[in-house]
Amino acid sequence: MAAWVLHVDMDQFIAAVEVLRRPELAGLPVIVGGRGDPTERAVVSTASYEARAFGIGSGMPLKIAARKAPPDAVFLAVDHAAYEQASDDVMTTLRALPGVVLEVIGWDECFLGIATDDPEAVAREAQAAVLAATELHCSVGIGDNKIRAKIATEFGKPRGSFRLTEANWFEVMGEKSTRDLWGIGPKVQKRLAAHGITTVRELADSDVEDLIGEFGPKMGVWYHGLGSGIGPDVVDDTPWIARSHSRETTYQQNLTTPAEVDAAVRVLASQAFDDCAAEGRPVIRVHLKVRYAPFETKTFGRKLPDATTDRETVMSAASALAATLDAEREVRLLGVRAEMAMPEAGDTVERTPVRGRI
Repeated sequence: MAAWVLHVDMDQFIAAVEVLRRPELAGLPVIVGGRGDPTERAVVSTASYEARAFGIGSGMPLKIAARKAPPDAVFLAVDHAAYEQASDDVMTTLRALPGVVLEVIGWDECFLGIATDDPEAVAREAQAAVLAATELHCSVGIGDNKIRAKIATEFGKPRGSFRLTEANWFEVMGEKSTRDLWGIGPKVQKRLAAHGITTVRELADSDVEDLIGEFGPKMGVWYHGLGSGIGPDVVDDTPWIARSHSRETTYQQNLTTPAEVDAAVRVLASQAFDDCAAEGRPVIRVHLKVRYAPFETKTFGRKLPDATTDRETVMSAASALAATLDAEREVRLLGVRAEMAMPEAGDTVERTPVRGRI
């Protein structure tokens, strides 16, 4: 039997959970985000397929979504507890499948590792089990490694499956944009384009030394491999070890003075510190995220002189970063991320440069 990786991705997960709770919403454009009030500052967490047909998607400001939405659209508040419970139910169901190793990579997605001669049958079994246990649908990508399985899922949506392997990689992906690769965002896409690389095939055929010169020895090699769909093929259920904890807030009214910004940053830093302290791990670096009005986002970081378990040290470091912000500009969002030292045992699982474990 061959070893396969299956990527299970829940279809419109958050919206689907909400429709289960409110069956009368079935078939309507459902938009979940913030407190469910499209007049407030918040972003879309998810949109049902019916809402996506109007160009509404995750990360879009609710106010813009409201302008795009049809009259029968329904806006709902985010309910983290409900989604966590539904996610737990899905993962528990999948872990019970015979012969699988499950690696959670998000609320609504995971990898399954299994040795089988019929991965499509396993995909159907997983979909049927999840549907029977939760009334939720999922799509499954089948691959000979995690990269290909993850990308394959998009071809199986919704409620289907798709196999993507070394054998059909270039047939399926060769002429697609590099942006369609897992881990390549718009900034990396633009940097690749500056080297004349716009398609997956061009990335695979590129000179790895050119990519190393652009992205460094680790990421250059990684991106070059992505062009051929090269990636890790071992599914590992070792728990993820968090690298950091962050807190952020979008303010309904812009912060207009340095004093307001500093006070807000200290609150966020204290909350992030509490999350780190709960794990008993010291903080080694502090990062500040700011979104100026109307919508320009910047991030800053500062390494601490020594690892610390002192709240005031973390708060002061965040305040120092806040003091470097443009005092003439109004602020609509702030975030503080506290990066922690790794446990003494370290992380025994090899990780990708882009998206965590491999």
